Amino acid sequence: MTTSDEARAVEASSALLQTQSLDDGGEEQKREVLQFLAARPPHTVFLSGLVRDNGLMNPANRGKFYACRNAAGNLEGVALIGHTVIFETRHKSAIAAFARLTQDYPQAHVVIGEREKIDLFSRYYGANGRRMRLLQRELLFEQRRALEALEFNPNLRPAMLDDLKSIALVNAAMITEKSGIDPLQVDAAGFRERLQRRIERGRIWVLTENRRLIFKAESIADTSQVIYLEGVYVNPNERGKGHGLRCLSQLGRNLLERTNSICLLVDEENRSALNLYRRANYEMHSAYSTLYLH
Repeated sequence: MTTSDEARAVEASSALLQTQSLDDGGEEQKREVLQFLAARPPHTVFLSGLVRDNGLMNPANRGKFYACRNAAGNLEGVALIGHTVIFETRHKSAIAAFARLTQDYPQAHVVIGEREKIDLFSRYYGANGRRMRLLQRELLFEQRRALEALEFNPNLRPAMLDDLKSIALVNAAMITEKSGIDPLQVDAAGFRERLQRRIERGRIWVLTENRRLIFKAESIADTSQVIYLEGVYVNPNERGKGHGLRCLSQLGRNLLERTNSICLLVDEENRSALNLYRRANYEMHSAYSTLYLH
């Protein structure tokens, strides 16, 4: 079967699936979704974390949850479609169904997922001439065993609301560098509100010195199986002094007391970051891609 024949077959089978928004947000529906996502924790921690934190219907999700079901009514896929599109699927036909659904969602800007699945998504999303570009190729790294040998830093702590301004500036710069879009220009209030909520939940850790931010890491999703970290930052003027490795190691020791593993995404071309995470006992788990829709 040629690639085009396979694509047509997948499109045909996807038409037999039923796609529905998860609007009622009932507990039974929530349990069904979490059970579906629990089969592959490192890949689904972001979705699972949102459902556990906010439920299926909540503006804090920044999008709508959708389910894809087969003729028997069983789940074949779950997706969050909003500013960011993330999905978990069992079959290619569910990817095609979610790609079609995303075509009708003009607010969608970024799609993140496993590289093979993103390649399929882009094929179906772009079938009608929709434009997109590859924003970044990343590697999913996982830590299952803490690095014990390094000294303890007593100044690494959960962030406080007094840290919000410096965290917002650093995060905005990181996002702008990656996507070209400054969140402080697009939606400053919403951006700060999301960071404040994260601080209040104890999901951001910082190392500061004379009010300068030296190190930062954020837990975007937190479950008993996996914790997903993002926004890891070391002040450029403080790099090469061991802050990153010591703080990551200490954070790993603390978090692995209550979860099975820690995951994060790393730009595959960022050699210094890759080396840092490997030294901190992270191992490469799988390849990811990020698409920008425009």
